Amino acid sequence: MNYLNESKEKPSQYGEWLFTAIAIGFFLLLVGTLFVITPNLFDNILDFLKDFKLVDVSNTDIVFPAPEFPRIHLTVYQAVGQFSIAVCLFQIVLLALRFFVPSSWSKRAENVGNLVYWGGAAFLIQLFLIESTQWFVFWSTLIIIVGVSMIARAIVMAVSRI
Repeated sequence: MNYLNESKEKPSQYGEWLFTAIAIGFFLLLVGTLFVITPNLFDNILDFLKDFKLVDVSNTDIVFPAPEFPRIHLTVYQAVGQFSIAVCLFQIVLLALRFFVPSSWSKRAENVGNLVYWGGAAFLIQLFLIESTQWFVFWSTLIIIVGVSMIARAIVMAVSRI
């Protein structure tokens, strides 16, 4: 019996190692591609980071760090938006692979949560950073997306136990 359990565990351990290697390779490929296709991205990122100041949050007495002139950093937002879309699409492929190569339900649930997060982030970047540049609205709605992605993960885990 121990031999049966061991043989069942080895493919999933091998499969998880394979998923990790694919994810790391995809990440490096994606970051490299973004720097190649986006002119002066490194300089734009440096300018973005240098622009951070303590800024008043509208309709409150709260001060948070934020770009002093957020509208001038559209190139950075677009690159991050492209990154988010690519990671979202990659999560779809990875989820399909997790059904093809047997994987645990917890890993599938993790993929669903990641898919919801990156898809939501891509949408919010487009809506609140690129189209209207509402810095603090973006961050508050991103927190909501984190909660939604955790709920999606929990739903997959609950369904897997039925």
